[in-house]
Amino acid sequence: PQSALDFFAVRRHRMYMSALWTFAAACAVTRPPQALLSRRELAAAALAVPAAAHGTASLLPVPASAQAGFKLNTGVNFPTASFGLQIYDDKDAEELTLVALECGYRNFFASVLARNQRGFARAIQRSGVPREELFICGSVLSNQAQGFDAARKLSARGCRENLEAFASATDYVDMIMLDYPGPDDDSIRGQWAALEEMAAQKTTRSLAVSNFSPRQLDVIFADKSATVPTVNQLPFGVGFANIYDGNAASIVAENSKRGVVVQAWSPLQRALRGNRKDACAMIGQKYGKTAAQVALRWIADMGCSFTTAGTRKRDGAPARFRENLDIFDFKLTQEEIAALAKL
Repeated sequence: PQSALDFFAVRRHRMYMSALWTFAAACAVTRPPQALLSRRELAAAALAVPAAAHGTASLLPVPASAQAGFKLNTGVNFPTASFGLQIYDDKDAEELTLVALECGYRNFFASVLARNQRGFARAIQRSGVPREELFICGSVLSNQAQGFDAARKLSARGCRENLEAFASATDYVDMIMLDYPGPDDDSIRGQWAALEEMAAQKTTRSLAVSNFSPRQLDVIFADKSATVPTVNQLPFGVGFANIYDGNAASIVAENSKRGVVVQAWSPLQRALRGNRKDACAMIGQKYGKTAAQVALRWIADMGCSFTTAGTRKRDGAPARFRENLDIFDFKLTQEEIAALAKL
């Protein structure tokens, strides 16, 4: 059987060749059989082919900096769609990351909680995709440490462990994220101090948090010299109307006014159940989209990014990965956004 890398290379080659012949036919281009196109001409031909002809969100994957996304407070583009590794072994992480790369993902959330950062890094190293085209986020788990010094020490160790795990592919990350806030304000300040030290060493280009309430964010903001978080990863999506004091939209506004982008984790957890799935599917009929695509489009239209989970390859990963990326050719109406926000 082909290795994951062979699969990746063959698929890329087929995409280029399909693009070439479609472009030639569409433009009535003819060349002698022995004539070869330059690499630049081939790339241009591929980019000229409409993506719809191939049934995917985009024919050729584009760098993270050029993907649809949100401008962080650092000035960097943060792609709306992120691939998030889940708990499986390093071998599965490696294979699924290669598939995700081939499908077009360039934004990756490789949490320490998934325990497979080394497998992810091997895939990045093997893929041949230039490092500068990727956005890689690691994470630190230090919420059990109490007090400034203990939280700072454990968080600093977590930062080092991320770099060690990613070492085969990169010597820096684009973002380092606190998975959870510490148990009290002093602990949060200690956690943040460790991340700022990592930024000072230039081994991360931005800092982020996860599962922080507005009040916990303000612990960081209280220090006027502190680095502002770029992203707050939160449970969010269609079906969360009764969360966040009955107004899920308010949590987006609270983060936005602080200059922080919300990234939804487990964005389809509630959306694909019961009446939420039915509502999304009904709207999807109008656009030729699935319920999942409508649910993800709703998150984007709410001004948020999302990270979708990558489960095992045998579960139909390539088709699902492409489905989750194919949401950038339509937008929901204000009425549809409001209707889904009530669920």
